[in-house]
Amino acid sequence: MDQRKDATEATRAAQARLAASLPSETGEDMANATRGFLGTIPDADVPGAWSQKPFAFLNGERPDTVNPGLWRQGRLNLQHGLFEVTKGVYQVRGFDLSNITFIEGDKGYVVIDPLISAEPAAAALKLMRGHRGEKPVTGVIYTHSHVDHYGGVRGVISQADIEAGMHIVAPEGFLREAVSENVLAGNAMGRRATYMYGATLPKDPKGHVDAGLGKTVSMGSVSLVPPTISIRETGERLTLDGVDIVFQVTPDTEAPAEMNFFFPQFGALCMAENCTCQLHNLYTPRGAQVRDARAWSHYIDEASAMFAGDTDVLFASHHWPRWGSGEAARFLRQQRDLYKYIHDQTLRLANHGLTPTEIAEQIALPPSLAAEWHTRGYYGTLNHNAKAVYQRYLGWFDGNPANLHRLPPVEAGQRYVEVAGGADALLAKARDAYGRGEYRWVAELVNHLVFAQPSNTDARALQADALEQMGYQAESGPWRAFYLTGAQELRNPRPASETPRQGAAGQLRALPADALLDSFSVRLNGEKAGAVGDLALTLAFSDTGERFAVSVENAVLHHRAGEGGPAATLTRPVLIGLVIGETTLEKALADGAVSGEGAVVLGQLLPLLDRFDFWFEIVAP
Repeated sequence: MDQRKDATEATRAAQARLAASLPSETGEDMANATRGFLGTIPDADVPGAWSQKPFAFLNGERPDTVNPGLWRQGRLNLQHGLFEVTKGVYQVRGFDLSNITFIEGDKGYVVIDPLISAEPAAAALKLMRGHRGEKPVTGVIYTHSHVDHYGGVRGVISQADIEAGMHIVAPEGFLREAVSENVLAGNAMGRRATYMYGATLPKDPKGHVDAGLGKTVSMGSVSLVPPTISIRETGERLTLDGVDIVFQVTPDTEAPAEMNFFFPQFGALCMAENCTCQLHNLYTPRGAQVRDARAWSHYIDEASAMFAGDTDVLFASHHWPRWGSGEAARFLRQQRDLYKYIHDQTLRLANHGLTPTEIAEQIALPPSLAAEWHTRGYYGTLNHNAKAVYQRYLGWFDGNPANLHRLPPVEAGQRYVEVAGGADALLAKARDAYGRGEYRWVAELVNHLVFAQPSNTDARALQADALEQMGYQAESGPWRAFYLTGAQELRNPRPASETPRQGAAGQLRALPADALLDSFSVRLNGEKAGAVGDLALTLAFSDTGERFAVSVENAVLHHRAGEGGPAATLTRPVLIGLVIGETTLEKALADGAVSGEGAVVLGQLLPLLDRFDFWFEIVAP
């Protein structure tokens, strides 16, 4: 039975107020989103990985369960297929959260940002070849270190291509940052990403509609192939397959390692993910390092100064292009000022003594920026971006000593319930607030009861109802998805598991040995390691010829190149299998996959490494 509710009167009123505040509709965005269309495949359907078919409801009338602004963005992101950006530059859009771009070179195609997973990337390449010729991929460019811009690379190049030295270009620091964001904190980030992108929600008017940045994330095979060329300096030039490229490095913008670049022969400027048709995230709710709004604005300004005068078309790794030098320059100026305004005004208010929450409630865009569609919070929001700026400069603490050492959620919840006069009294007050449309207050109040009494079905139901209405009202795709996924999990709790339900290990398998060992350090259980004491061994990787001294000291896992105790010889895949439980040390020894005196120490180390449960609880203890 579908437990989801209709939009309440309060939500319908909120949608009407929002609709009345939107910029004027000129049709320009839809014209740009469909310009240059060459063809597609039905519903952009890639079996098992991606399809636009479930979103066909967006072709109808907007229901009250969807914010008017997000509905509009969802219709724009519904467009899919191969598009000519300009002669020699083509994009496949709507086959994943991100765009894949093809540059026609002398002998084949240079691929920019091969999507999240291999299957949609391969389908996009097939579509490109079907319209522009059966040519090889002659190079790959990663604009930055987020998985939706490199994870599908094996859909466009083969292992033979890699072994033959395929040029893969990325900004300096790409691999380090890709590992840091997607491996070191990968389990937590991945789980939270299921909320942010509505991965478990039905695709319908009461569920997932759009992510703002794109439709949603694909579900195919993800991998990481390290770059072979790193771009270190702005102004650096490179020729790939006869195509000249001028690079601009933009560290600490939308990603810690990112770059824009210009194609002089095409008059085409790629702004990576630094300029998209929305307000982006200075802090992403899935979790990541807070981004530097000041640097972001600076690099957009620098790109404008370097390239705008020669730009005939501006394109990015999400959404649709902008044509014309004047329009490109105007877009860059407005995007530049969008991020600097949030930065400057947040710090102005912080210097007046306002807290992050107070700033987020007060800050508003100036009329000149608020009048643009591409500054709206379909993905990032003014509210949480202001908090991000505060966090970057002043940290998580707002200065009030009452917030310096707060009680954890379960203990605090129990005491709030007691103060409220018990669960029934708290629920009665919360139901009254729900009837008045005060959903934010309901969610804050009932959250205490859910954490105090997670099996209280009345509390879970009311909390779900409140989050649901907040989701319906949200203009931000991620906010909607977070609210609705929270409601879904409150109503349908996932059964507990006796063993960790581990996430995919595809990116682990692609890591070089040094980065792999670094990722294992965050698995070391400090309490267990402290009880065991010091350990030391040499890991000899027979597949790469590398040897690493690995040690545990003071409950910390260290590694460095060289010797460090008795040696255990094995391959990287075997070590990964041992750590995540795909095989056992006893079996690996019997099969000859592990050998050497260091196997004894390895046997002591492996039980100290945690296996993470991907499906940990978020809206309940």
